[in-house]
Amino acid sequence: MKPMEYISAAWRRTLLQNHAGSFAALWQLQQDNWFEAPNYRRGGWSGVCTTALNLDDASQTQVFIKRQENHVYRSWRHFFSQRPTFEREYRNIRLFNRYDIPTAGLLYYGQHLQQGKQQAMLMMQALQGYRPLGDAQTLITAGMDRAARQRLFESVAAAMRRMHDHRFQHSCPYPKHIFVKQQPDGGFVTRFIDLEKARRRWSSKQAALKDLGILHRHTCGCSRTDRLRFFLAYRQETRLSPESKKMLAIIARPKNSRTSAEASPQNDRQLVNTIQEAR
Repeated sequence: MKPMEYISAAWRRTLLQNHAGSFAALWQLQQDNWFEAPNYRRGGWSGVCTTALNLDDASQTQVFIKRQENHVYRSWRHFFSQRPTFEREYRNIRLFNRYDIPTAGLLYYGQHLQQGKQQAMLMMQALQGYRPLGDAQTLITAGMDRAARQRLFESVAAAMRRMHDHRFQHSCPYPKHIFVKQQPDGGFVTRFIDLEKARRRWSSKQAALKDLGILHRHTCGCSRTDRLRFFLAYRQETRLSPESKKMLAIIARPKNSRTSAEASPQNDRQLVNTIQEAR
């Protein structure tokens, strides 16, 4: 593993003023303040701490420090070497930033070898005022009126569409990884987190079908009507086009029937008709 360090130019001075301008300093910072306790797997561990940085105006900003040790992966590109999984997330964050795909702000990334152990660390700015879209059982749409839900769907759909237009697949677009913030005008802003498994696909349609299928299966608390409204917002349509009907049929199939006899054109049409009738 080659040593690597990235410091955001906009945050370099703040990090130095907080005695957090190097890998060694950041590694020691707030080690006991775990936001997510270390997860031991892949032959190592990975965890998330939280701390506050002092700013020039005497205020503070919350940040998350993601640390890992010997938490590695192999890929076809680097088949004979092990790489920190955070390196993959770091590169994805930089790519998302390049294409203006909304995610959390990156302050720092570093990796080095310490006494034979591969250590890597990410520092991200906390998404102040944002909250996750929900969990597998409950979405924040519960209690919202129809107009507010529609504005939320349009924001999330636009962010996902931009990601897929650039052929990026999030791969884990669970509601807890999609953060939203309501604006004073009633609109919403959406950001994606946890890009560790994000990847580039050959086509935007491949990325869309995979991500939308995962989101569909992990939003059990969402009505069929709202699912259709979200999909129409994603497709920028008021009525389902023939191509959209084909996509929706694939997305709405149960996971275990996608390659079975259940995945027939007749059953696909029935799924789409059921969702449309719910509207």
